[in-house]
Amino acid sequence: MLKEIIENSLQKAFTYTEYMALMDKLVAEKRTTGQDQSQEMVSFTQLNYQRMKRLDKALKISEEQAAYFQKIDKKQTWLVITEAWCGDASQIVPMLNKIAQTNSNIELKLVLRDENEALMNLFLTNGGKAIPMLIILNTSTLEVLNVWGPRPTIATKMVEDYKTKYGKLTSEFKEELQKWYNQNKGQSIVNDLISLLK
Repeated sequence: MLKEIIENSLQKAFTYTEYMALMDKLVAEKRTTGQDQSQEMVSFTQLNYQRMKRLDKALKISEEQAAYFQKIDKKQTWLVITEAWCGDASQIVPMLNKIAQTNSNIELKLVLRDENEALMNLFLTNGGKAIPMLIILNTSTLEVLNVWGPRPTIATKMVEDYKTKYGKLTSEFKEELQKWYNQNKGQSIVNDLISLLK
């Protein structure tokens, strides 16, 4: 069953280049992915596309960090569940792409959450459909090797602490979180994934 769901999702998956082309098209058409086509979601998509293009140029992985990912000696598919409007995804997916570029054994694939409900339901966070979610697969067997997401460990703690104190996430907090991502420059994501590999 799991393998079947993963196979179905992989048939609908985008490469990073295709995903960015989709974002470009959505921005031009003033639309977004998913069910909610509200002005707010469309605005998030426009913002996220600009952010991702900037991060593609700005993000760096050190040679020392890359060495960890270069140890992967069997083909892996890094399947990411995402949506164009998701602020966390816009900060995380470009770094996952950078990591995938360090080793030809890593193939990054992206699928949309709302179009892959069966897959999303297998990888819930505290019962919720939090994204982005990275599912690391053995390419030949489609066995799930690891799961990571929806945020780096440090960001997850920030979110949990804020929710405990105030009950829910405010737009002010979400802005603070984006500032944290900008300052962190994807290093927390890299460190989390290196820890997974260890």
